[in-house]
Amino acid sequence: MSENYILPIDGNWTVKDIVKVSNFVDSVLNVYETGVSKSELLLRYNEFREVLPALSEQKRFDKDLERQTGHSIYKTIKLAQRITGDRVRE
Repeated sequence: MSENYILPIDGNWTVKDIVKVSNFVDSVLNVYETGVSKSELLLRYNEFREVLPALSEQKRFDKDLERQTGHSIYKTIKLAQRITGDRVRE
């Protein structure tokens, strides 16, 4: 997994917020590397949405992440919602 990306951190985020967002991004990227538990991915997605509750913020973050890594949060979550198994892997 490439570690050459920069998370767009908001100056108002707490350390816990940064950890939640970072853990979620790691889960998204792991879907394309090793796979990840569906329940873990969706749990971390909910935590991400607590930090970025506005859909516009989520979309902006997703676009930035996709530009840097080639992987979309939106597409990853849609994939997780479609699969019937417990492991999400692309």
